Amino acid sequence: MFTGIIEEIGKIARIEPIQGGKRFRVSCSKILEDIKHGDSICINGVCLTVVSFSDSLFICEAVGATLKKTTFDTIGTNENVNLERSLKLSDRLGGHIVQGHVNDVGIIKKITRLGENYFLEINVEGSLNKYLIEEGSIAIDGISLTIASLNQNVVGISVVPFTWANTNLRFKQNGSTVNIETDILGRYVEKLLFDKEKSKNTFSEKWFKDLGY
Repeated sequence: MFTGIIEEIGKIARIEPIQGGKRFRVSCSKILEDIKHGDSICINGVCLTVVSFSDSLFICEAVGATLKKTTFDTIGTNENVNLERSLKLSDRLGGHIVQGHVNDVGIIKKITRLGENYFLEINVEGSLNKYLIEEGSIAIDGISLTIASLNQNVVGISVVPFTWANTNLRFKQNGSTVNIETDILGRYVEKLLFDKEKSKNTFSEKWFKDLGY
């Protein structure tokens, strides 16, 4: 689990084909401070496992659905990526709960500078709209951000100077693709409340009586 608070901007140093996927070498520094084999690292919002590392980079692999559902299918060498280590139980939850399980790829429609801030308009797959609310949370390339506006399938995001300077957003352009993860809480609520079959079996008069009400 992650929080969407980016610790470091790394760089894709090398991409190698493997059976059914790709192997990525990611150069960085801070992330390596306490890295171990098997650690989970959130890379542009994608949770991947460290299979090897050195004093200047770590190696991870992506296969199957991960490549199909994320920008990792088209990412190139020398591309800047957001990095975050998994959350410790003793850490503050500075952003929101981020799983590193990308729902879809969005496309940046427009970037507008507003004084020192920036406003991003991002096209998001229509099927995700039901999980998006104004002032709700969303992860864009692993960054915990707040939805400022919703216009059909276009999500508006306000970005403060610190976030702009310390994430890969500053390298994005109109037409750039980004990984989208909606708030997990909304998806759980949907499952509990709108699964008709389970609702019949769960939220019924008999169910409440069985619990002693």
